[in-house]
Amino acid sequence: MNTRIDFYKASPDAMRAMMALEQRIAQSGLEPPLVELVRLRASQINGCAYCVDLHSRDARKAGEDERRLATLSVWRETPFFSERERAALAWTEAVTLICQTHVPDDVWDLAKPQFSPAEITDLTLLIATINAWNRFAIAFRKLPA
Repeated sequence: MNTRIDFYKASPDAMRAMMALEQRIAQSGLEPPLVELVRLRASQINGCAYCVDLHSRDARKAGEDERRLATLSVWRETPFFSERERAALAWTEAVTLICQTHVPDDVWDLAKPQFSPAEITDLTLLIATINAWNRFAIAFRKLPA
């Protein structure tokens, strides 16, 4: 598989817009470990090798437990995640797979008590942004180094 284009060079303005979203996410107040779990889970669902590699490394650098990373794809069957993390992961899966799920009420019912309205909005921005990054990386065949 070969990289198709360097999208950073092809459209610096588009990448500046993406980076502005990342700046907003960084200022959101969402916990950095939660942010990395969400990025990694969405990237796993989308099959983005570049982003799975990147965000698993970022999570490790931030001190994330190896066992949690190894079981993230089966988080429902493990005791390793908090209720807040479980709600975020369920929300991540539903929003990432929106054409299949339409974000059902039971997922909303999990998320609502765990996140303030501002936090759930920021979480949704995070999910939308990582899904956009996944689409750039997959479409243009960005490869792990």
